[in-house]
Amino acid sequence: MSADLALDTAVRADSGVPGRFHLTLPDHWDYLMPSGGVAMTCALRAAEAALAEPVLRFASATTIFCTPIHTGTLIADVTILRRGGASAQVRVAMRDADPPPAKPRDGSEAAGDDNVGLEVTATFLRDRKGADVLGVAFPAVKSLADATSIEDGAANNPHTRFRFYHQLDCRIAEGERFWVPDFAPGPARYARWLRYKAPQRDAQGRFDRLALPPLIDTMPTALHRAIGPGNYRFYAPSLDLTTYVVDDTTREWLLIAVTVRRARGGWAIADAEVWDDEGKFIAYGSQAMYLHSLSGEPPVIDASLRPRT
Repeated sequence: MSADLALDTAVRADSGVPGRFHLTLPDHWDYLMPSGGVAMTCALRAAEAALAEPVLRFASATTIFCTPIHTGTLIADVTILRRGGASAQVRVAMRDADPPPAKPRDGSEAAGDDNVGLEVTATFLRDRKGADVLGVAFPAVKSLADATSIEDGAANNPHTRFRFYHQLDCRIAEGERFWVPDFAPGPARYARWLRYKAPQRDAQGRFDRLALPPLIDTMPTALHRAIGPGNYRFYAPSLDLTTYVVDDTTREWLLIAVTVRRARGGWAIADAEVWDDEGKFIAYGSQAMYLHSLSGEPPVIDASLRPRT
């Protein structure tokens, strides 16, 4: 049975501390550690609960990842920065309830209290009358019907290795199976159709906006494609993650179309468009990621003029 993101990120209020919420995050959403996008969703659940005003809907948020968030019990402290008739702005500080011991920075003495975890600043908006403008076209990718299956039985297939992907259905809309040894490098773009196996719906039956950050937080794939096969291996924990939500959908399949703009000096920046399978633009995200080398020599590559296939 697949995990339910809404249940796994549900919060409960602390009766003794105003603005404080508790939750228990299981390991269903792990890569090497919990997905940063899922941790962001946890914090946004607390923000939404603190506002307790359903007409104010999640519109944008930026998360700064300070120290790793682990599975288990988490504490989220919410500060409402501003509450107006049409909008509210909220800050959430979330941390492990039982953090592991802090590591000394120089090996000579114990470090201080670094258990910051993450901080989110978020805006919630009420729908109002205004211009309706679409400024970008649906990307030139494979339709859901024509997309490539990720099922190939390979032991190093990330969709098999990581529990996070066990909770999703996935098809490749642009790019190749980057985990096979002879895949062809391409532009720094990658697109996948993703669907939660346990559907994520709000009270009105729309796709739950708070379920978007985990899907958006899948950007390193585009960097894998640009680098191509070889002995260089890395993982890419998030430094920050921003999400903007501009429309609603009742569809389950969403296209996450990623572009890495630049990688240099041990970090990279990327962004992602989110569309539904009826061609509606739903959301946009951007991310800075830390590139931690695991093996091999980091390559120097210009993928900017490679054709899209």
